[in-house]
Amino acid sequence: MTTTLFDFWRSSAAYRLRIALNLLGLTYDQISVDLVRGEHREAANLARNPQGLVPTLEIDDQTLTQSLATIEYLEETRGAGFLPSSPLGRVRVRRISYAIAMEIHPVCNLSVAKFGSGNSGGTVSMKDWMHAFIPKGLEAVETMLSEPETGLYCHGESISMADLCLVPQIYNARRWEIDVTSFTQISRIMEELEKIDTVVAAHPDNHKPES
Repeated sequence: MTTTLFDFWRSSAAYRLRIALNLLGLTYDQISVDLVRGEHREAANLARNPQGLVPTLEIDDQTLTQSLATIEYLEETRGAGFLPSSPLGRVRVRRISYAIAMEIHPVCNLSVAKFGSGNSGGTVSMKDWMHAFIPKGLEAVETMLSEPETGLYCHGESISMADLCLVPQIYNARRWEIDVTSFTQISRIMEELEKIDTVVAAHPDNHKPES
């Protein structure tokens, strides 16, 4: 049974799923949907993903969209360990994940940032937009990670869904030349995550199409 991931190399949401699949040791075929060229708006992608987004994961003869929902599916069907066993643990991991994936990421989505900068009359660049929103969001995440439940990773001693969200967001921050070193918990956790081969293998630089 073939598993196929439709993604874009620089997509944060796709990056999350690549990490998840790698950690589970699941092999998959990878098909690029080029967001820059507008392939996400073409009929083929809309047929599998009505929102016209990436990623889409075809697995278990099912077509799954929305990265966090898909990560939870992998948790429920593969015992991935991306969510803690206790209700309080699960809600904590979800709120950190949502703070990144539902608060920072949507505002800094390529289409949103382009619209904001493009309609500013030239007063706001894409970089200005990212610098206005990403640090503020990360400051809140840093506060959450100062809680005693934080361990080696975002929650305790094993990688959770929160870590899957954190890694791509810090990639984006660095891409836009945002200094994240002042976020001590985030920086410490990222240092640990970047030691893991399966996490490194999901990095966008390893999935960038050849020019």
